[in-house]
Amino acid sequence: MSQYIERYQRRRLISSYFSVVLSIALVLFLVGVLGLLVLNTKKLGDHFKEQITISVFLKDNAKPVEIEQLQKSLALADYTKSAHYVSKEDAAEQYSEDIGENFVEFLGYNPLKNSIDVNLKADFVSPNQIEEIASDINTKTYVEEVSYDKPLISLLNDNARKISIWILVASALFTAIAVLLINSSIRLSIYSKRFIIKTMQMVGATKKFIRKPFIWQNIRLGMLGATLALIALGVVLYYVNTNFPELNIFQDVLILVLLFGGVFGLGVIISWGSTHIATQRFLNLRTDDLYY
Repeated sequence: MSQYIERYQRRRLISSYFSVVLSIALVLFLVGVLGLLVLNTKKLGDHFKEQITISVFLKDNAKPVEIEQLQKSLALADYTKSAHYVSKEDAAEQYSEDIGENFVEFLGYNPLKNSIDVNLKADFVSPNQIEEIASDINTKTYVEEVSYDKPLISLLNDNARKISIWILVASALFTAIAVLLINSSIRLSIYSKRFIIKTMQMVGATKKFIRKPFIWQNIRLGMLGATLALIALGVVLYYVNTNFPELNIFQDVLILVLLFGGVFGLGVIISWGSTHIATQRFLNLRTDDLYY
């Protein structure tokens, strides 16, 4: 009978430890994911901004040397990420593929213009700056028109600011929820041992002596949960880097190290604080109150 009770208590103990580790790992993993979003919000916004294309349409009488000089000057400009020449024939071929019909044969001529497609650096993608760049390019006599999507640029900038604010708010809120959830799991774990705590106190053990093994036990559980969370976070990072290499997730090694260290430290600190508060609460209770 005593062996059965001992096995039952051991299973309960393992189950309690497992639930604490699992809750810590899941919560810290989600906190880490939100941390990645916060740290990479600007990078994501910059990536989408740099997909914006300014099309510089050229007149039919533009000389090859003029086109070449313009392309080179645009490519070397401070605001340019990339600039490449698109002939009217290439543009017609691409457009025909898009619509599924050879419109040149239907019309009998090619109405499209030779152009230079320019992708700007993210810092220069704003309505005012692009307007200045377009005005400067338009001063060339062989430039027919400079075209870009004005509403899309305004919408992109506005949404980038809004998303950044909401991600910060969500991160702060979720961190608070993480603290409460981990604290709740550890308190339940300590609650199951409240009679042991009170018994040790009644035989003369000091509060510090009683707290110490509980604190170290839950710190180890917090470290294990944080380690599991970091492994899962590493898998997510690898997946994102594999499928979206243009984001260069692993480029900022220091930021990733700080993030991983922050997640690990958060697990340890919350585990220590929650255990200290929970054990102190039961140490201060009267024996009669332990039953409620």
